[in-house]
Amino acid sequence: MTSPTPPTYVEGHNLLAGKRILITAAAGSGIGSMTARRCVEEGAQVMISDRHEGRLSATANELGVASVPCDVTDDASVRAMFVAATHAMGGVDVLVNNAGLGGTAEVHEMTDDQWSRVLDVTLNGTFRCTRAALEGMYAQGSGVIVNNASVLGWRAQAGQAHYAAAKAGVMALTRCAAIEAAPRGVRINAVSPSIAMHANLAKVTTDELLAELTSKEAFGRAAETWEVSNVIVFLASDYSSYMAGETVSVSNQRA
Repeated sequence: MTSPTPPTYVEGHNLLAGKRILITAAAGSGIGSMTARRCVEEGAQVMISDRHEGRLSATANELGVASVPCDVTDDASVRAMFVAATHAMGGVDVLVNNAGLGGTAEVHEMTDDQWSRVLDVTLNGTFRCTRAALEGMYAQGSGVIVNNASVLGWRAQAGQAHYAAAKAGVMALTRCAAIEAAPRGVRINAVSPSIAMHANLAKVTTDELLAELTSKEAFGRAAETWEVSNVIVFLASDYSSYMAGETVSVSNQRA
């Protein structure tokens, strides 16, 4: 069966005008860089961050946005990122926690290092960035944090115990932090993609697995990265003003 044609790209509607947005892991061709592009198209002032300095510089130049290198496993690096964002934009209204690390290993063969590395980037990194962001957002009495989770936080897939555990943790962190933050004027929610096709994913996943996962999608295709980014834009915007602690699935999987 021929895969359905993706829908027409949605143009910006100025949904984020005046917002100062910081996005982690935004270099390259994935959801982070597309989210940065969509935020710019929606009128926001954007700073992007990544630990890959070469790709970061190239992406920042392409989008015409500010950038700062950051390793989310290092709290000093995280805090330096927020200092840089304050200098560049005057503060942060929206943080998009996009940094995450995958891998494939069954539990009986998984090493401590494989487990810990995925958890440290994907869950602990989200925690470190959220903690740093909340300090400034609480001080200004407003802010939004959008975390990138995954459908693997809900469902099982062989070889993904570390990644699934980390993403389930991101969902739990989102819920608990949101309850603390709401009375202080800060909203925290998450997006949960299933499969969004981009060059980096294709490099680390077999064609066979991609075909299998895509076959489970109701639309018969993987998501475009901008389709995930559009939901992140919604959660970052004032259109989601009464949402806190929610994880929004960008998925149509039947299994």
